[in-house]
Amino acid sequence: MTPPPTLTPYRTLIIEGREGLGRAHLIAELTHLGFQVRHMPPDLHHLDPALPYRELLAGPGRLAVDSGLIAELVYGPLRRGRSRVTWNEALDFADAVAERDGAMLHLTSRADRAAYEQSPEPACGQGTEAMEAALAYARAFHTLAQHVPVVTVGVGEQGRPIRALASRPSQLWRKTRQLTVG
Repeated sequence: MTPPPTLTPYRTLIIEGREGLGRAHLIAELTHLGFQVRHMPPDLHHLDPALPYRELLAGPGRLAVDSGLIAELVYGPLRRGRSRVTWNEALDFADAVAERDGAMLHLTSRADRAAYEQSPEPACGQGTEAMEAALAYARAFHTLAQHVPVVTVGVGEQGRPIRALASRPSQLWRKTRQLTVG
């Protein structure tokens, strides 16, 4: 996958999307565009979840952050009933990204887009966690787009079978009778 040309004018990219979407290829492509890639730890800062992000944004250069702050807005309510990140913190973070000439990348799959087209406002608990997360991400990015540019990027889904190359038998396997160990 080649990143869309719409990403090149940005100095900062925050990569977010539901679990299970392949990010590695996109991240590799961003490094080729000159972005320094940073992966944020899965655990948020206990007092100020946005603190490590603000510290990163204060640095120089082109930056791509594989983030988890918006993920907490999505998965916190789904898994624990509440988020450790408030909307005020998320909107302040979006403003900080915009001030650094940045955008948020909303990673989606075809299944995510199809689920949203079928039911943009499903009843709570009426689908799989992946579908509910995809819809929650869509709503979150719709809100964040009022503060920071949001670019939706379609990526492949993790876990799809990769076609293995047909293995060729070893040349030694065919001629085992001629092999001598001396």
